Amino acid sequence: MGLKSSFQFAFLSLGLYVSGAVAAFGYTTSVNNYVVDAGSANPLIFSVSRSSCDINSIKYRGTELQYSSQGTHIGSGLGSATVSISQLSGSFRYIKVTCVTPTLTHYMVVREGDSTIFMATYITQQPSIGELRFIARLLPARLPNEHPYGVASNTNGASSTVEGSDVFVVNGQTRSKFYSSSRFIDEQTHCVFGGSDLMHVCILTPQQESSSGGPFFCDIQTNNAGASTNLYNYMNSGHVQTEPYRMGLHGPYLMQFSRSGIPRVRDVDVSWFGELGITGYVPDSARGTVSGTASGVASGQEGVVHWFNSAAQYWARTDSNGRFTSPRMKPGQYTMVLYQTEFKIATTSVNVNTGGNTNMNIAGNFNTPRNTLFKIGEYDGQPTGFRNANKILRMHPSDSRMSSWGPLTYTVGSSPLYDFPMAIFQSVNNPVTIRFNLPNAPGAGTLRIATTLSFAGSRPQARVNNWTGPAPSAPPKIDSRGVTRGAYRGNGEVYTVNIPAGVLVAGSNTITLTSISGSSGATFLGPNVILDCVELFQ
Repeated sequence: MGLKSSFQFAFLSLGLYVSGAVAAFGYTTSVNNYVVDAGSANPLIFSVSRSSCDINSIKYRGTELQYSSQGTHIGSGLGSATVSISQLSGSFRYIKVTCVTPTLTHYMVVREGDSTIFMATYITQQPSIGELRFIARLLPARLPNEHPYGVASNTNGASSTVEGSDVFVVNGQTRSKFYSSSRFIDEQTHCVFGGSDLMHVCILTPQQESSSGGPFFCDIQTNNAGASTNLYNYMNSGHVQTEPYRMGLHGPYLMQFSRSGIPRVRDVDVSWFGELGITGYVPDSARGTVSGTASGVASGQEGVVHWFNSAAQYWARTDSNGRFTSPRMKPGQYTMVLYQTEFKIATTSVNVNTGGNTNMNIAGNFNTPRNTLFKIGEYDGQPTGFRNANKILRMHPSDSRMSSWGPLTYTVGSSPLYDFPMAIFQSVNNPVTIRFNLPNAPGAGTLRIATTLSFAGSRPQARVNNWTGPAPSAPPKIDSRGVTRGAYRGNGEVYTVNIPAGVLVAGSNTITLTSISGSSGATFLGPNVILDCVELFQ
């Protein structure tokens, strides 16, 4: 390095150090980067490439947190973008970085005195540079730990690979970045943290209105991958994708730096975002709400109301009396769905008007009285209580901590619910057997098999005593691995088998549920179907 270059480097390093020390709000411009200082009490200074939009340095309290070999960015990096910066004044003073490509505009904003990077991403088509995600690539020496699920997604030090390039064995346990996921409706804050000067770097998403998947969708949140500790905000991905991607503005979302613990989404106020000239931003004054009462949800289950159209999605939980109020929604016509926990029981439509509230009740009629001969599980859209359901979100089905998958036999009236498998794997535990007694021959009956997710076309075919039910047609294909990556929710197919009179008998009866598919595959990557509830009734 020449003397002049050495002097320039030393001067720039000194400048960054002094800037961090005095927390001077503003930005500077170098040949390659914009350097932004948030002017916060705990100094946050970060550098953005003027050619690619990558964040290539993040210093918090004088400590470098950015992984040097790859940037922090959208997708796998925009590659090239038109990058500009401006300082604005409104309710606060702001610095706004704007990165523009032909189909995407990404914004990074700092508010004076706040150690937070506020972001929003506007798209007109799904990016070609990978999934629509924000990923911060940080230093594991500084931030080795993950919240809220701990080591389940820490793949550092993997000794072997279980499948693909994303499920590994570490210290005898299966680990994957996919095991860090939370349902959208439950998502609060996810973080990476560590250091003797304890720091948390957290993603907060006040809403996911332009993402796809609905309230129960889950995706990657954190991953200590060894070389870098990665922190994500997934907006559109093909991971168990059940509906088309949404375009428009994704956000605002935040990457917050904290020394005072884990921040809370409910404390976030981004109403000032309307002062920034963000493309696609819709202020609260241009939105409307829906309120009403939901009925027909089974006792003991949670009521969830979901609104969606091609542009946006929203949801709300009901209170103990079934009352609900939506978040502030973009105007338009929406499909409105009522779930008991995650099981769909009613659908209608509703119009949302600018500046107003629409009153709309919704009622489910699924839980009508019937003569139930037996029921295994509950219609909740989840494999609740079934074998290994309590583990599948955080480990691979082959993990040694899993209980035996079987094949299992469940005896109605004597077997614990845990003796019924959460999934039928065609080459592992096929079929599942149900044994039950009837006091008399009931005549014709109906067998209902509710499922949550099918992989490789798997669906259950029933055999009742010596009678074989029809083979169901294949469900719509979801082109993604599911249960092996901690996912249990897909399209939620429900299969109804009409059992003719004379098949069910007084005394001992047997039903087998067999996974059938035109596809094949080894062990847990073979065709499989996840079960929700099995009911025999008249």
